[in-house]
This record gives sequence, structure tokens and C-alpha cells, in this order.
Amino acid sequence: MSEGDSTMERIGPLRRVMHGRDPDEAHRASTPLELLFDLTFVVAVSQAAAQLHHALAEGHVGAGLMGYAAVFFAIWWAWMNFTWFASAYDTDDVPYRLLTLLQMAGVLVLAAGVPRAFRHGDFAIVVVGYVIMRVAILTQWLRAAAEHPEGRGGALRYAAGIVVVQVGWIARLWAPGIWAPLTFVVLVAAELAVPAWAEYRGSATHWHPEHITERYSLFTIIVLGEVILASFAAVQSAVSAHGLSPSVLLVVMGGLFLVFALWWIYFTGSDAHLSALRTALTWGYGHYVVFAALAALGAGLEVALDAAEHHGHLSARAGGLAVAIPTAIVLVVLGVLHRVTGTGAVGRGWLVAAGVLVVLGLGFSPPVLGLGGAVLGIGLAVAATLAANLAVFRHRAVAAR
Repeated sequence: MSEGDSTMERIGPLRRVMHGRDPDEAHRASTPLELLFDLTFVVAVSQAAAQLHHALAEGHVGAGLMGYAAVFFAIWWAWMNFTWFASAYDTDDVPYRLLTLLQMAGVLVLAAGVPRAFRHGDFAIVVVGYVIMRVAILTQWLRAAAEHPEGRGGALRYAAGIVVVQVGWIARLWAPGIWAPLTFVVLVAAELAVPAWAEYRGSATHWHPEHITERYSLFTIIVLGEVILASFAAVQSAVSAHGLSPSVLLVVMGGLFLVFALWWIYFTGSDAHLSALRTALTWGYGHYVVFAALAALGAGLEVALDAAEHHGHLSARAGGLAVAIPTAIVLVVLGVLHRVTGTGAVGRGWLVAAGVLVVLGLGFSPPVLGLGGAVLGIGLAVAATLAANLAVFRHRAVAAR
């Protein structure tokens, strides 16, 4: 029995009382169930990125970005809610596992509805999947309220917030015209407000800081894996049709530099200090932008490869911007998050700003450098930004001795 299990009273061979986990528990790592749960999100993230790629390639930039932001919020928010709940109340008994299975089923239903949401603006299936996931996490919170008296106030506030906002998402399916985007913004704000309300006004949950940072790190690996997989599929298609052209080769090299440099940047700051709730919420919420932009980078690299092969309806410059813009967003947000948590390889604001300006400038450069040269330049610019920040941190560390 692990250290975390030792505090849980068994009330049968298949069930334990749901106590709060120890936030200071040593060597708290992701469980096999959490890793299996994450795999269902591979499908959802892949669907969202694939549909964004198709929308951009067909020239439907505005509608594609709006649909992507909406769908990815549902994916990220469901994952984040499970992650933080599991960090505080992971009993790993039969009821807990079955409710996790129900959430996994909801993820797959949501993923199945992503194409209709993009092509027809029909979010009905997405909402059905979201409802399934939210009912499961609602049941978990009600169980925590019943079995863990010390955390009952916060658990009941979480449960109440989930019910109220979920009713809003269902009602939104019938929102006409301009009310659809307006109600979406209102409901997103309500979702984000529930944890702050529950934690500050109720009783704080016993989430584990190191466990949370590890979970986010693992999901970052999943999203970067999707970038690599999407890029490989596009390269394979291009090579099968026309062979390996110089432009395709340069895009591939630039994409590989990008993935590796962004991985390095992220994991230099993955040991974030999340002891304060405000810092934890800022760091946790900021990852919506990080995850969404990284997945969009995969779609952008596919668009660039399409443009390099003269497929789709976007110009070479648009292909360059499809890579440059999500890259710049990741750099900016990681710079802010690293600064907030006092960690990371991109904590110097002026260096980040310089890197972002170079990246965006290269996004406009395909008419001069060619699309392959522009994407390779973006990859090298991010690598140079990383190297400059590492040199500054090393200098400061030596000076502090």
C-alpha cells in the first residue's frame, strides 16, 4: 500500500472512503489510470488540429479559428478539471475508476462531434460529450462532499458551479444569431470563475503542486507528439505525390527545430512553484493558450507543407504565418508563465520580445526566402531565443555564487 493509500479507510474490498490526499506526499507521480485517461485526449486534440488544418487550407481562417478555440476549450477544461480533482481526491477504487471510464467515453463522444462543429457550426454532439464528462466529475465532487467533511464546503461549491454552468451550455444550443458567441464568452468566464469561487469561499482542496506540474508536463508531451504526427502525415503525403522537394525538406527541418526548441523551453520551466492558489490558477489557466497554440502549430506546419506543394487556397505568406503566429503565442505565454512562477528558460522579457518579432517577421518572408527558408528560419530563431536566455540564466547563476 502506498503512502497515499495508507490514509484511506477501506469500507469494502472494492471501495475506500474518499479522503483528501496529502499535498506534501513524497514522490507523488501520475498513476496508470491518469495516463490512460490522457490517451483519450490524443484523439480529441488530433481531431481539433486536423479540422483547423482543413479550415485554414480552404481559406476559412476566421471561422476555423473560432471553432478551434471553442472546441479546444471544451477539451482542455474537461482535462484540467479531472487533473486537479485527481490530484486532491484520487482514491483509485472501483467507483472512482468507473467514473473515470465515463469521462473517457465523454471525451470520445466530444471528439466525434468535432468535424460537425467545424463544418456546420453544429455543437450538439460536442455538448453531449461535454455533458457526459461533466456529469462524471459532478458525481466525483458530490462523493467527495459526502465522504470528506473537511473539504465539503469547497466540493459542494464545485458541484453547484458545474450544474449551473452545464445547464447554460445546453441552453446555448438554441441561442440565435449574435447570442451564440456572446453566450459562449459568458459561459467560459463562468467556468473559469468556479474554481476560484470554490477555493476562496469554500474550503481549499488538497491538490499536490508537484503532481500537477507533472500532469501538465505530460500533456505537453502529448500535444507535441500530435505536432510531430501531423507533420509526418503531411510529409508522407507530399513525398508520395511529388517526392522530397527542397522546400518540403526545409519545412521539415524547421518544424523539427521548432518542436525540439519549444520542448526545451517548456521543460526548463516545468518545475514551477505553485504553492499560492493565485499563482496556480494563473499557471493552470495560461496553459489553455499554450496547449491550443502548440496543437495549432501542428496544423500550421501541415498548411505550410500544403502551400509548399501548391495545395489548398492559402498563399506561401499565409503558410508562413500559420507557423509563425502560434509559435509567437507560445513564446509570449511561456515567458509570462515562467516569470510568474520564477522558473524557466524564457524569463527575460526583452529577449522574448526580440525572438517574437523575428519569428513574426519571418512569417511574412516567404516571398523573399521561400516558404521552406521561412519555416527553417523560424525554427532557428526560436532555438536562438532559447540559447540567449540560457546564456543569461547561466551568467546570473555564476554571478550569484
